Amino acid sequence: MYTMMLFCFSLWSLSGVFSECVSVTEGDSVTLSVDLTEVKDGISWKFGAHDVVIAEMNAENKNISLYEERADGRFRDRLKMDHTGSLTINNITLTDSGLYQVFNKNTKTKLKIFNITVYGRLPIPVITRDSPVQSHLMNFSSSSVSDCSVLCLVMNVSHDVSLSWYNGSRVHSSISVSDLNISVSDLNIRLSLPLEVEYQDTNTYRCVVNNPITNHTQHLHITQLCHTCQGYCCCGFTEAVIRLVISALVGVATVAVLVYDIRSRGDEQTVY
Repeated sequence: MYTMMLFCFSLWSLSGVFSECVSVTEGDSVTLSVDLTEVKDGISWKFGAHDVVIAEMNAENKNISLYEERADGRFRDRLKMDHTGSLTINNITLTDSGLYQVFNKNTKTKLKIFNITVYGRLPIPVITRDSPVQSHLMNFSSSSVSDCSVLCLVMNVSHDVSLSWYNGSRVHSSISVSDLNISVSDLNIRLSLPLEVEYQDTNTYRCVVNNPITNHTQHLHITQLCHTCQGYCCCGFTEAVIRLVISALVGVATVAVLVYDIRSRGDEQTVY
């Protein structure tokens, strides 16, 4: 957000006109408000680096013209303009991000600048139990093995998105799309973040997905997700191996006793 504020200040300094930064979530509507009724020559709205005219208003008769097929048709059936000169973009998309400039229709003088940044709609994080086998293998060389490994996951996110584990108010771990070195054109990105907890931990962990303007939170319920299970599925890797070895030895000893008993009875029958 700080970068966006610096950018707006630079626009004001270089162009000498008022500049405004607007952040909006994909799918919402945004109105770029102006009151240019005193402009006798009418106004033109231009979009992007190539100054494509997308809307105009004639000052004399207040006639409004919308050019929704321009700019590659991205604004088709989504523009609205009122008699104050304000422009509304409905169902805004990620490709609508950019500069929107208001010009005096006849003198071509620049009157106002908007810099719109559209952020993708955030999904709700999903917390699942991580694979116990993977968790044990990852911690095999560690001196201590956590009782439960969980995973927080979000799908189909875009850029400027971060995923974090919080323990209370403290950030435990975090990952962002920028850490993945993914192409800007990729809009269906998967973010996941593991967490290792103990069964006796309190339910103070929460997973948060956020971008610069919004966030969603999912709380971890350890007693539900990391429930006690039978056998050695909830043990550490070393303890599980020891239990398997002991079980195998008991099995071998049992077979040996049975074989010895059968042979002994056979020898007794032979003597008689």
